[in-house]
Amino acid sequence: MNFKPLGDSALLVSFGEVIDEGTNDRVHALAKTIEKANFEWLVEVVPAYSSLAVVYDANLVDFEGVKRAIQGLEFSAEKFEGRLVEIPVLYGGEHGPDLEFVAEYNGLTPEEVIEIHSRPVYRVHFLGFLPGFAYLGGMDERIATPRLEKPRLKVPAGSVGIAGKQTGIYPLESPGGWRLIGRTPLRLFNPSKEPPTLLQPGDRVKFVPIDEGEFEELYKAEWRQGND
Repeated sequence: MNFKPLGDSALLVSFGEVIDEGTNDRVHALAKTIEKANFEWLVEVVPAYSSLAVVYDANLVDFEGVKRAIQGLEFSAEKFEGRLVEIPVLYGGEHGPDLEFVAEYNGLTPEEVIEIHSRPVYRVHFLGFLPGFAYLGGMDERIATPRLEKPRLKVPAGSVGIAGKQTGIYPLESPGGWRLIGRTPLRLFNPSKEPPTLLQPGDRVKFVPIDEGEFEELYKAEWRQGND
């Protein structure tokens, strides 16, 4: 483990630069161990692909104190698996305007892209960028595609995109430069619920292709006024 400060009230614990499930298992194992230790100075732990940010109360402890406390912990990197969450997706059309490009770029048909994208069980490595934006690991490199040269100013909530070797889902309407191949009718971020995010780090995600009728029905149920 390598340690470095993040400002004056947080530190970063790094397990290297490799992005894989084994490394992510270690990140989550350490996160759970720190939380269970119930340090009085602990504010928050934030897992990422291969690192963990530890936010602390600088009035109670300093960087070196937190570092020593973490180094004194014992943890085992057992396989970490959260819930299996199925995400229905309407691929292509107005909801997936870049599907044709992704297919052409990789020498595939749109149907092949859909089949390849919806086949794996992905893993939520961490949440970031927007509340509930899940960075998913496990995408087949056969559909890896570069980001847009000029990001869109408005990407609809629920849009499913590809950026390089990653895939993810926009939880809120926002600007974005990922290649959009579809959209889910599910609401990934709802501040009136606890927790407010549908997906959590460590969860497993399976994309399920649906048709337009199914999309409309689920969308109305998920986004009806109030939805709490």
